[in-house]
Amino acid sequence: MNDFCVARVVTHAIALLTLIVTCASAQSDPKTTMLARAGWDALARNQPSEAANAFRDAIARDPRNAELHLGAGAAAFLERRDQDARAALERALALNPTLSRARQILGLVLYRSGDVSAAVREYERLPNTPEYEQGRVRLERWRREADLHGRMTSVAGAWFTVSFEGDADAELAARALASIERAADRIGLVLSTYPSQPISVVLYTSEQFRDITRAPIWAGGAYDGTVRVPMRGALANPQELDRVLAHEYTHALVHSLAPRNVPAWLHEGLAAALETDLNQVNGAADSEPLPAGALAALQTSFGRFTGEQAKLAYETSARAARQLLDEAGGFAVANLLRDLGQGVDFNEAFLHRIQRPFASFEADLSTPR
Repeated sequence: MNDFCVARVVTHAIALLTLIVTCASAQSDPKTTMLARAGWDALARNQPSEAANAFRDAIARDPRNAELHLGAGAAAFLERRDQDARAALERALALNPTLSRARQILGLVLYRSGDVSAAVREYERLPNTPEYEQGRVRLERWRREADLHGRMTSVAGAWFTVSFEGDADAELAARALASIERAADRIGLVLSTYPSQPISVVLYTSEQFRDITRAPIWAGGAYDGTVRVPMRGALANPQELDRVLAHEYTHALVHSLAPRNVPAWLHEGLAAALETDLNQVNGAADSEPLPAGALAALQTSFGRFTGEQAKLAYETSARAARQLLDEAGGFAVANLLRDLGQGVDFNEAFLHRIQRPFASFEADLSTPR
């Protein structure tokens, strides 16, 4: 599963758009009013970069307007600029502590940043009104997660901290830590990239995993700022544990390079391609042509797919990612991701880093060999 590429956060963002577009901006200055309206309209069109620019200019004209800081925080949230989002939303609440929409988004930012307890505290202050019913449901789930994590034990390595519940799972945690560190070494050699900050890994029962992640039934793991893995029969099937941990670690690494603007086929394709050693992949499968335009249908989260649809989506994306790595090399792919994370247009970044148009690359995938 993709994180923060992550179906759950995408769902939150869509719900956020419905909320924020209804906010009114009462300004005395017509120019500020025009900029504010442009910002809200851009958010309604799911164009957070355009919204961010509008709110930045509006704030320069009216820096003590709490709703403008709310808009800036919402845009930053959707662009996955969590530090900027937190600063803007906290400023909005300092100016107007009753601005509950800012508190609602701030909770999502804190949760995505891994601070569940702080997210709970923010949501506990939301009004007890029908408008925030979904927030109260989310609050109860976060409380269960915070309580569970409070009971967990952790083991730490060079780049990872693995949390688990109960002494009986200590052997599994040690195995998981060793496995994900091996994956980091192997994938680092491919992409010439290693973790820039510690990554949290949490091991759950299957029931805990479903309750906390709300992931599709077919999902073997999830990444949303934290690598989350259901234990299932992991000790009896260490190869599956290795695969899942490598897959989710790749999502974490891609997110560190590009927290935004990565199409799902590339995010999921790299994770699926790198979950095992590329040298062990059967090349015959990659010789089969893909349907024309196959990647166009795989731009957004795979969480909407059924099990069979997801299987096909992962196979298609992995095929494209392996071709990209084989053709351009991991260093170029990592730089492509960095460009996307900095807001460079996908086609422009692809041409610059892969040295040919994306349309040409995609067409070759559909050509029989």
